Amino acid sequence: MQTFPVSSSIQRFSSRFKEAGFTLYIVGGAIRDFLLGLENEDFDFTTDAQPNEVKALFGHVIPTGIEHGTVTVIFEKQMFEVTTFRSEGAYVDGRHPSSVTFIRNLEEDLKRRDFTINAFAADCTTGTIIDLNGGLDDLKNKTIRAIGIPKNRFEEDALRIFRACRIASKLNFSIEEHTLLAMQSEKDNLKNVSSERIREELFKLVASDHPRVGLQYMHQCSILSTLFPALAKGDGIEQGGMHHQDILQHNMTACQAAATRDFPLPVRLAALFHDMGKSEVIRQGEEKNTFYAHESVSAIQAKAIMQYLKSSNDQIRVVTHLVKEHMFNYQSNWSDSAVRRFMIRVGLECIPLLFQLRIADQIAIHGEPDTTLIDELQGRIDTILAAKDALKIRNLAVGGNDLMKMGIPKGKRLGSTLSYLLEAVLDDPKQNNAEQLLTIAKKYNQSVGTTTES
Repeated sequence: MQTFPVSSSIQRFSSRFKEAGFTLYIVGGAIRDFLLGLENEDFDFTTDAQPNEVKALFGHVIPTGIEHGTVTVIFEKQMFEVTTFRSEGAYVDGRHPSSVTFIRNLEEDLKRRDFTINAFAADCTTGTIIDLNGGLDDLKNKTIRAIGIPKNRFEEDALRIFRACRIASKLNFSIEEHTLLAMQSEKDNLKNVSSERIREELFKLVASDHPRVGLQYMHQCSILSTLFPALAKGDGIEQGGMHHQDILQHNMTACQAAATRDFPLPVRLAALFHDMGKSEVIRQGEEKNTFYAHESVSAIQAKAIMQYLKSSNDQIRVVTHLVKEHMFNYQSNWSDSAVRRFMIRVGLECIPLLFQLRIADQIAIHGEPDTTLIDELQGRIDTILAAKDALKIRNLAVGGNDLMKMGIPKGKRLGSTLSYLLEAVLDDPKQNNAEQLLTIAKKYNQSVGTTTES
């Protein structure tokens, strides 16, 4: 078996334990990823020393989870999270054990972990890798298998059901049959898991190289219908026309296409959600179904999911906006003013993301994207930006003070006048000079019944 590469700083850290008669091991995903040739420097440590004994070995120890045997040690300006070997009592809430017993036996400690491929340990002195649960065979076979009785593992922490799907996405592994059956039978316990923990797993899954793998397992185990019914509702609803997949499969394929192109997380999420609303607005047709205004319904549903996940306001705004705008229909006959209004509506920061979403959508439909019109639109946008055309009120050659000097009162009328001036400039950028804009402002206010000084 390979030897895990232990850094000199970890060896020095470990020597403190060894000199006191204790052992220290690196456990979990870092060893799994090393054996797979993947990078992972997120180390977890486990020891037979109890928390108070660890505290006695070091000068600076933070009791981050001391009731469960976890402390964070500051050593050589680095942070080491160390957990004492333990066995656990019954899980009464699907997450926390009713009791924790500290033990001195590594084998018993590893048995309580989730999956065989996460239950490796590496000696921090020699780097010797210990596999007591058949993890090496499962790595070789690209299999995710719960340790012991799968149902028990998922009863202990329901989030492990979701985590199995996420790891499958990360590694492109298969989930073993009995593990999969237990995931399905225990799926309802996920309702008791905090939305923050669900969000962390979902975002990691979607950000992986193979999100479709995990999403398919989520669908197969009814996790989607349990947690995200609006997304799952697209299952079996055919679209017809140029679409060859039902709504759910199309959304999954678009998400995978975004991952394959290495598009950022907001685009991947928007791709997953972009057609959700079709199941709500479907109208049956002979050759194809129609889905009028589905993008607006999809945006509402996407916002609800992102809010349930307690995503950041910025994440909610961007993902929802992309979904709402994904049906833009640029044609070469658009006027320059139409392009400028598109730029304002979508926002310069979101335009590249929206184009990526369109590409992912096209790949899901056709297999390959046709970017001819996107490239043309981008070229026109670049030309407008180079010309420094006014796109916002602050870009106008006059401001609120100028308008108030000519008698326009502060308040709604001032705001509506500035908006009117921007519309005029969007139609014809040449009008963006002070003299012309003041003339337009005067005529506008006369037409709406406001007397201004000349």
